[in-house]
Amino acid sequence: MKIGFASDHAGVELKGRLCQWAENHGFEIVDFGTHTKDAVDYVDYAYQAIQRRSEWDRLVLVCGSGIGMSISANRLPDIRCALVTSPDHARLARQHNDANCIALGSRIIGIETARDCVAEFLNTPFEGGRHAGRVAKLG
Repeated sequence: MKIGFASDHAGVELKGRLCQWAENHGFEIVDFGTHTKDAVDYVDYAYQAIQRRSEWDRLVLVCGSGIGMSISANRLPDIRCALVTSPDHARLARQHNDANCIALGSRIIGIETARDCVAEFLNTPFEGGRHAGRVAKLG
């Protein structure tokens, strides 16, 4: 599975640690940046990663709160991005909403919780069934 990662300057450190964790667990990663703490616009990095949709199976976006990245991502077609703050959020986003993207807030959650969220996101299948019709309505 290919995992895309993107962040703004506020999320660059957490993103780097999550990329390393994912690689250590056998996932192929694609890092869309940013790679420095120089101020950038989260929108640009969310859009860049999403426009390169063919290069990833799931996408993890990181900014200070996660809110800006999730709003940016959900403006684009075929993206179901959930802002998650707990592993339960990540699991439910996959099970019930077939989320293909999560957004994390580097100023909101720590590295351990972020890793647990990413693990749940990557390892939880979509449940389908009663949820499939609802997801289909999203387009």
